[in-house]
Amino acid sequence: QVQLVESGGGLVQAGGSLRLSCAASGRTFSSYAMGWFRQAPGKEREFVAAINWSGGSTTYADSVKGRFTISRDNAKNTVTVYLQMSSLKLEDTAVYYCAASWRAVATMEAYNYDYWGQGTQVTVSS
Repeated sequence: QVQLVESGGGLVQAGGSLRLSCAASGRTFSSYAMGWFRQAPGKEREFVAAINWSGGSTTYADSVKGRFTISRDNAKNTVTVYLQMSSLKLEDTAVYYCAASWRAVATMEAYNYDYWGQGTQVTVSS
C-alpha cells in the first residue's frame, strides 16, 4: 500500500520557521524523485521544491529560493523528505503536498508525479 504522509504543518508568525516531513512507503521510493507543492485558497497548486532520487540535485520555485530547503533520508523501507522553511511570509500560507515521481529526476511539473499525499496546512500570521 502506497502512503505519503505529511506532517509538521501548523501556525507560525511571519519571519518564523517550520519543518515539514513526508514519510513515503509502499514502493521503492529511494529511486523516486520527490517534490513539494502547495495550494493556497482560491489559487492553483504550485510547485515549491523537488529533489532527485539521491538527494544530489534540487530545484526550487523562485518564490522560495533562499528561504526553503528540501532534503531526504533514503532509509530502507521508508523514505522521508523534509522541507525546511525559514523567513516565512504571509503568502506562504497554503496546504503543502508531498509527491513522488518514478522519473527520479527533480522536476517542477505536477503531471510528472505519480503519488501524492493528503497535505498539511501551513498558516503564516502577521
